[in-house]
Amino acid sequence: MGKYDYQETIDRLRAFRDQREWRQFHNPKDLAISISLESAELLEAFQWSGADTSADGRLDTISEELADVLIYCLFMADACGLDPLQIVNEKIDANAKKYPVELSRGNAKKYTEL
Repeated sequence: MGKYDYQETIDRLRAFRDQREWRQFHNPKDLAISISLESAELLEAFQWSGADTSADGRLDTISEELADVLIYCLFMADACGLDPLQIVNEKIDANAKKYPVELSRGNAKKYTEL
């Protein structure tokens, strides 16, 4: 998919943070707030777009804002001692049970409505 290694990227993020002595600010509460704020900035890429739901013409902004969201998510996992790949895979497994293919294919209903 890409040319970057997961562990190398995490190490680069940690080094970037630690060289600036920002770890002291990366507590779970402030990181959760930062994730929410950056997510709102991602939404701005679509603000006032009406029925246009595509990413066309917005990829630069989406890429930049999505990177911010992902960075803060990775820092949050790090601050909480969680392995991002493990928790994502555990969530996929849980969702597979909640949303069986035969009930949820092509359906946007929540699992409690299936």
